[in-house]
Amino acid sequence: MIKAAPCAGDLKSGAALIAEIAPFVWRRHLDFAALGDIHEMKRQMQAFRGHSEIAVEGHNIKQGRGGIREIEFFVQTQQLIAGGRHPVLRVRPTLLALDVLAEHGWIAKEVRDDLAGAYQFLRRVEHRLQMVADEQTHTLPEQAEDMARFARFLGFADRNAFADALLAQLARVQNHYGKLFEAEVQPPNLPVVDYGRGPDDVALVERLAETTRRSLRELIPQLAADFGHSENPDSALVQFDRFLQSLQRGGRLMQLLQQNSDLVALLALIVSAAPRLGDMIARQPQVVDGLVDPRFFGAVPSRDQIAQRLQALLADADGYEDFLDRLRLFGQEGLFLIGTRILSGTISAQLAGVTFADIAEGVVRAIHGLVLDQFKQQYGEIRGQRTAIIAMGRLGGREMTASSDLDLILVYDFDDDHPDSDGPKSLQGAQYFARLTQRLIGAFTARTNYGVLYEIDMRLRPSGRSGPVATRLDAFARYQDSEAWTWEHMALTRARVISASQGFADQIDAIIRGVLMRPREHAMIASDVAEMRQAIAEEKGEADIWDLKYAAGGMIDIEFIAQYLQLVHAAAHPAVLDPTTSRVLEKAAQLSLLAHAEADVLRSALRLYRDLNQILRLCLNERFRPEEAGGDLLHLLARAAGEPDFSALEARVKDIQVEVRRIFVKILGVPPAKSAARRG
Repeated sequence: MIKAAPCAGDLKSGAALIAEIAPFVWRRHLDFAALGDIHEMKRQMQAFRGHSEIAVEGHNIKQGRGGIREIEFFVQTQQLIAGGRHPVLRVRPTLLALDVLAEHGWIAKEVRDDLAGAYQFLRRVEHRLQMVADEQTHTLPEQAEDMARFARFLGFADRNAFADALLAQLARVQNHYGKLFEAEVQPPNLPVVDYGRGPDDVALVERLAETTRRSLRELIPQLAADFGHSENPDSALVQFDRFLQSLQRGGRLMQLLQQNSDLVALLALIVSAAPRLGDMIARQPQVVDGLVDPRFFGAVPSRDQIAQRLQALLADADGYEDFLDRLRLFGQEGLFLIGTRILSGTISAQLAGVTFADIAEGVVRAIHGLVLDQFKQQYGEIRGQRTAIIAMGRLGGREMTASSDLDLILVYDFDDDHPDSDGPKSLQGAQYFARLTQRLIGAFTARTNYGVLYEIDMRLRPSGRSGPVATRLDAFARYQDSEAWTWEHMALTRARVISASQGFADQIDAIIRGVLMRPREHAMIASDVAEMRQAIAEEKGEADIWDLKYAAGGMIDIEFIAQYLQLVHAAAHPAVLDPTTSRVLEKAAQLSLLAHAEADVLRSALRLYRDLNQILRLCLNERFRPEEAGGDLLHLLARAAGEPDFSALEARVKDIQVEVRRIFVKILGVPPAKSAARRG
């Protein structure tokens, strides 16, 4: 069906049929079972036709070894494996498919050149063969005299010159085909099964189970070797056993690992050092598909590239549920792939935080558009309506981890003179947008076959939990101007509009900047920030140095310094405003608002905390306790920090936290302590 195209009759209906069956041809997940199925079909063809050896006289150039069919099977197998995830691979002509596969990194350009040259050569031979007797044939002459005459007809000097050229081309094709399908494996003797009976057929269930068991048995030697190199082989083996017990739909994963042995070592590392990632694979094995994408270890995709990939994935979604499932899988796979690169040391913590945020931002925009479109179908629109989603916290600052939730605020506006929606079920202004916001939250948090996408936190909206879930533009501006507390303006320094029309986004940005650039009394703000820090210390504690966020001298201290500098200096130096903490520190030093030496200490500390925190959030579901952690995790942390061992890292963290707290006290002029809270 890869090459199927309507050619006569009702072309529109033909195209609709092809589109209808496309999901069955182009599987959403990498389909490595296609390798075995196609190779077995080719083996049976060769056995039936007697074309199992390369020859000259009597060789079938289409179905024989090294022939046209092997080139087509090579190409179509690659297309079937990855075409579901990458629609660009769904092309019909063989030569064009070779170009596309090479362009997108699925095959080497040298392989493309070899197979394209062989394909063109063999097609020319085929055409000349069929011209000889004007018949449909693909078999070369069997008699030497006939072969010599055919060779001259094809433009060669004699039979041997043609044979040399033919055998060279067939050998190239067979070499590449053999590398794709590896050594031929004889299938086990299993009972005949009835696929139509599904799980009621005991023989079918046994066959599927035996296929998975056989794949696992073949992987055991390499897994054992990889576990043997870990810090604690026994613990790693126990973790792998737990992984297997929780693994759902493991057959595909085992087939993928069989075809990509380099991934076995990575799986061993994930299972032994990052059980949280291992749990993700166990629940959704298809998240591993992206590891075999040629782009995986290349440049991290930009925000625009992520948006393009998401748009392509959602283009043929079949309804609302399928749309949400695809979004969840996209988000989970993105978290898994970036997490894997963090573990392998091929991406910095800062870049990982940005990419996590870009993935979340793409998902937010997609859900905003989907829910809004569906909501309009039911309730219509209000004249002049506009909606925007503001990202706060880690998403706003593009500093997310694998476990970050999304801090969001929805702001809206509409025409006061026409406050009612025009749909079949009409709603009035505030009620309309409150219900829309609840729909948005539900789209994020509803549990589908692929779990929950993100946890949503809307406590940073005006008036917090006691306020409406959605805020009108003028109410948002009024609250920030006259009612918000200092801590709310601190949070506002990280606000960023991520989904809205450009004009509405500009309006909101102007309100936010206007609030942040208001002149403030330095001492009052310093006292409020110190009080806020003390309140957090009393609630969360600050004595544990490995609670990198809340420890005295930890990430909160640095973030509060950056937020304080923006609130007290933005009126005179608006260039200091930035939602990203590291850039605020850099700008503050450039503007002489922060001593360069202190900026260097804070930025270095922030990098260290982020490097460590990304790994900890990736690997653990609970608080990090070094005495209970495995050796592999301690080694990962030390490596991320560039330290020889964990004890050296621990000493460095202690020293840095002391220095950060000293700078915090110096800049604010007061240590964290209780004082009277004030509105900003």
